This record gives sequence, C-alpha cells and structure tokens, in this order.
Amino acid sequence: MKRILYGLAILALSTSHSLAQNTEDPPMTVERMGEIVLALDPESQTNGFQFQLTIEDVPVLIVTDASADRMRAMVPIRAAQDMSEKEIMRVMQANFDTALDARYAIAQGRLWGVYIHPLSPLEKDQFISGLGQAVNLAKTYGSLYTGGAMSFGGGDSIPLQRQLIDNLLKRGEEI
Repeated sequence: MKRILYGLAILALSTSHSLAQNTEDPPMTVERMGEIVLALDPESQTNGFQFQLTIEDVPVLIVTDASADRMRAMVPIRAAQDMSEKEIMRVMQANFDTALDARYAIAQGRLWGVYIHPLSPLEKDQFISGLGQAVNLAKTYGSLYTGGAMSFGGGDSIPLQRQLIDNLLKRGEEI
C-alpha cells in the first residue's frame, strides 16, 4: 500500500510540475516567434508570417500559418537531382535515428533540413532546439547526418554538435 501511495505522490508531483512548466511558457504566436527569432538573429527579416534569419552562417526560412496552427523551419542543403541512391538512402536512415525532431526532405528540387510543428503548443526551447537541429542537419550532411541534440552511441562529435543548440537556447533565455 505504501508503494502505491508513494507512486501516486510521485505521479501527482510530476504532473503538477509539468503543468506548472506549461503555464510558464505562453502559447506560441507568430508575434512571439518573431521576438525569439530577433533574439537569435538581430538582422533577421520578416513579412509578418515568414522569417529569414542566419544561424552559424546557415540561412533559415520559417513559414507560419496561424489559421492552420502550423510552422515550418527550412534550411537549404543542396540540389536534389544530383543525389545518388546511396545518399538518399543515408538521409532516410538518418531520419529514423539521428535527425531527431528535424528531418531531411526533398521539395522544389532541393534537399532541405526541416523542422515542422503545430504553432500554438510549441514551446520556446522546443522551437530553438528545432532550429538548431535543422541547422545541424545541413552542417553534418555528408558526414554524421545528425540533428545534434543526442545520438545513440558515444563519440567526440556529439558535444560539438550539441553546442550549437545550447548556444541558441542561451540566446533565447531572456524572452
């Protein structure tokens, strides 16, 4: 009986903690996203529903649709028509295990790193991490093919890739 009560107490504490976390971060709006983007790149540009910024010398395009409650961050990587079957297979494998929340995608004749999420439930740190992961997909294309937030297995490269996401999260702390 004590185990059951202890388990219920832990569940109640973790539930109230996660609810408290959710109430601290207001729902994402296009305007709030704009504030975050500006903190990440003071030279970013917007037309009110699209944002263009640069992270680690990599161009990022963000498209929002508030009426559909969606957002999409895209990083161009390379022309798709010259990709070999082996390269396409490799990005598909990465989508399964190392790309994490970002994904490789092909559209309009290009290979992209993309992060797609519903807009309103998107939390600030999720958004910043997703941008970092999409940029990492571009930066590690041809080598590790990773979003950089975590990976299965050890190695020296993961801390270096995680550093980009940690730096972006730090820039977004004041928002």
